[in-house]
Amino acid sequence: MTTPSIVVVRSIALSAVSMLLAGCSGLLNQKPRDVITNDASLWNNANLVESYTNGFYENYIGYGQNSEFGWFYFKSLGDDQANPDFDNWSFTTVPSTSKEWTDKFTQIRRVNYLLDGLKTSTLPLAQKNQFEGIGRLNRAWLYYQLVREYGDIQWEDRVINNPDDPIVYGERTSRDQVMDYVLQDLDFAIAHIPTATSKFSWSKEMALAMKSDICLFEGTYCKYRTQADNGEAPNENRAQKYLQECVSASETLIHSGMYSLMPMYGEVYHSLDLSNASEVIFARHYEKDAIGHSLVDYNVGSTTQRGLTKDAVDAFLFTDGKPLATTSLPTDDRAQLNQQGNYSIQHLLAHKDQRLSAIIDSVICYNGHGWIRPEPSPDGKLTMEMTSSTGYTIRKYDTPAVLLYYRTNVKTGYTDAPLFWYAVIQLNLAEAKAELGIITQEDLDETINPLQHRVGLPAMTLNPEADPANNQGVSHLIWEIRRVRRCELMLDNWYRYWDLVRWHQLDKLDSNRYPAINRGANLTAAEHSQVKVDADGYMIATSATRSYLPKYYFYPIPTNDINLNGTIKQNIGWE
Repeated sequence: MTTPSIVVVRSIALSAVSMLLAGCSGLLNQKPRDVITNDASLWNNANLVESYTNGFYENYIGYGQNSEFGWFYFKSLGDDQANPDFDNWSFTTVPSTSKEWTDKFTQIRRVNYLLDGLKTSTLPLAQKNQFEGIGRLNRAWLYYQLVREYGDIQWEDRVINNPDDPIVYGERTSRDQVMDYVLQDLDFAIAHIPTATSKFSWSKEMALAMKSDICLFEGTYCKYRTQADNGEAPNENRAQKYLQECVSASETLIHSGMYSLMPMYGEVYHSLDLSNASEVIFARHYEKDAIGHSLVDYNVGSTTQRGLTKDAVDAFLFTDGKPLATTSLPTDDRAQLNQQGNYSIQHLLAHKDQRLSAIIDSVICYNGHGWIRPEPSPDGKLTMEMTSSTGYTIRKYDTPAVLLYYRTNVKTGYTDAPLFWYAVIQLNLAEAKAELGIITQEDLDETINPLQHRVGLPAMTLNPEADPANNQGVSHLIWEIRRVRRCELMLDNWYRYWDLVRWHQLDKLDSNRYPAINRGANLTAAEHSQVKVDADGYMIATSATRSYLPKYYFYPIPTNDINLNGTIKQNIGWE
């Protein structure tokens, strides 16, 4: 069986519905089905089973769909962005219910219907194994998210039809055991899903990329967790195992020769069709006038942007390869009036990592000093002034080649979203080997340094210069690898928040202790009567503050679920 391109974006669980597929070549002629039925013949029909598995595509958020926010830009709880309202923790009180909990279990139930149905299917064994691999791949993805959010979580590997089933009223399964099951699911998927024929298809390579991400998370989480904050002490043996699994999956992809970096940083975010993008392993497809997202509208419209923070801007190296504290290049970051009458930081960007210029505009704009990005679409120019909570506006996802209407309206964006891509695998491999203590200069030259070369920076060595800003208690090398990851993936795919969780650095989101995460552009030389600045002239993004508590390492278990199952205990600190 050849896996078709997957472009299903919405399906409704536990109902007999169908929806028109839209998109690229290799498309199924059948409509996707999400049918929960006792009719065993469903699982004997390859086309119906294939269409059923396509419904799992909705679990990969990308840029979002229609007016729903995605995992790029909008996941701004972190130190890279400051929302005008300042993102607080996902939960500050215990909810009665939570979509984060219920929606994922609904999708796991859908996967288990497939897996149970395949047990009696008359399809050929290889075909059944492929479908099982797709199911287990998606179960792994869902459980990975539940574990990183809630820690211990009930493991369900079959459909629960009996309300008296012990699983219904049982205790939560240890998060370590669940992650071991996740690894088993991933390995089965890798063994039984064919190699990629499309960037929009389930594939062995997509499963390897997912394994690379998940095993890096698990390996570092188990290395840095604490008994007090996470309920379990560090486990070096477990960390070593998962970091080695990350290395294995990452090296398989890198040495496959199937993928390579695109020539310029940022290209991967601006494509109307990622089907031939050399850097992309798996992507979410959007279709003009059919399936759209709203990301770009928030980066060009009048809604105040979730601007980049001073902390984020300071993270980027200068072109001599040195950080802010040790560079000999000009470090003046004051917004200066240019010939067009705008406040600009072009003088700073000229000496910085080129990624920063791809992420933000050179013009600083804020309440009282709005600005229109002068990059017209083919059918006209933007007319709405932009402002940013920090003065720094986000240009990373805006594609001026797209007609103005599709840039400036909700639900109309149709640039494809990368979900797993080659640069991330390079970052994963470098970090895993550094954490294992086995990284070599050849490894850096294969992973980190192509990324650095692409943006005009010198190569990293095994013994980088110490950065006084290193406040994470790690070696200079690991600090610099983490820096590259932060800069390369800034605003992308919810990575930064979960990186801080797995490194046990969530306290860095306390704005009282780290005020630079609530600061923006230097307005010392700029008129700023309508915004607040601190004693050093840096724009204060919001009057709101965010305080860290150790309990934020986990989401709270919804009270309704605890009431339904008296054996479930609440997470640490939420009791």
